[in-house]
Amino acid sequence: MELPRFVIGAAEAESMAKEAGLTSLVQLLPILVASAQKLARPPISNYHVGAVGLSSDGRIFLGVNLEFPNLPLHHSVHAEQFLFNNAAANSAPDLRFLAVSSAPCGHCRQFLQEIRNSTDLQLLITDNQNDSNFKPLSQFIPHPFGPNDLLHKDTPLLLEPHDNGLILDFNLSNGYTRDNPNLENSALQAANGSHAPYSGCPSGVALMDCEGKIYRGSYMESAAYNPSLGPLQAAVVAYVAGGGGGYEKIVEAVLVEKTGAKVRQEDTTRLLLRLISPQCAFRVVHCGCPSSVCRKASNLCE
Repeated sequence: MELPRFVIGAAEAESMAKEAGLTSLVQLLPILVASAQKLARPPISNYHVGAVGLSSDGRIFLGVNLEFPNLPLHHSVHAEQFLFNNAAANSAPDLRFLAVSSAPCGHCRQFLQEIRNSTDLQLLITDNQNDSNFKPLSQFIPHPFGPNDLLHKDTPLLLEPHDNGLILDFNLSNGYTRDNPNLENSALQAANGSHAPYSGCPSGVALMDCEGKIYRGSYMESAAYNPSLGPLQAAVVAYVAGGGGGYEKIVEAVLVEKTGAKVRQEDTTRLLLRLISPQCAFRVVHCGCPSSVCRKASNLCE
């Protein structure tokens, strides 16, 4: 069985466009939106949203909406968030064009502000049969509030390299041992790539499925706070994009976040995991910058 693909390489994208008789990759995006919609997981609304983006390196990224029953709606992942998380996880340098199945909500229009030169991002809404032209984000949010209002101009933005300088110090006494170094290191890598310039509280989650495959996700903040994407949701995006099946196949999870963080992910992560994969073993690694000592607390989803 062929797994769903959420990343299309540049060479393959060019080939697909040529076979379809298209003159540019941009024209391919709206054609792929319907296929993306079929990959969405919205068991609450049954409203499938698909998003397809093009990077300057020629790669195409897909995004879909995810909903989680028995949880508040704000735990949902919007298709545009999925797409940008997918692009960031695959080191896309940027996103220039974005085709979506329906008009982005205010939540997503705000989230899109987190990239460099966001007002130049070109959007196309495919369910608008009367307009097939891409338009700049500035037409969808004419009076934006975003990174330029709160951050220094040299601060790395979404889709730009981040290194938060977190380390894990396991030189502890009393016979301390690491349970799953690969999973913990993956969560650390995600935390170090986290976009958290507003709170200064980066975090990352790594998930392992029943086959031993690891998927990681980085916390992504928004200048408006509420559209921020939690690290577990980001890891679930990686799981879905990586061909993961039912969430019950997630058997182990590790969260890395700073000791004493003002914005803590532990309780929210535990709640979401408990409901989507009740048997998942969950551990938290509290960590700081190199001068700090990291400590670890082990827990199980109850």
